Amino acid sequence: MAERARGELTLLVQHLTIRTEASPEYVRTLATYIEERVARLRQSGGRDTLMALTLATLDIADELFRARDDRTRQQEDVGARLGALTALLDEVLPGDAGT
Repeated sequence: MAERARGELTLLVQHLTIRTEASPEYVRTLATYIEERVARLRQSGGRDTLMALTLATLDIADELFRARDDRTRQQEDVGARLGALTALLDEVLPGDAGT
């Protein structure tokens, strides 16, 4: 397990001190992503930074939940396909092939 490092970060003019195992570059990438999302929401008419941050958070959470659902569906699809292939192999392979 990587050691948790303490890092400084400025996000939407708010100075933060965080402890994380992630690299500073990765954390900065996350902060930049959030700032860009907030900026897009503010450009679409919202002037309140807190409201834009709240909406961006909900939007990002929605993306996360949808991605999780998609991954679950894909895993179920792979499982179903493997089951179907196994059934086909069982049909075409002679019984007791190992004896």
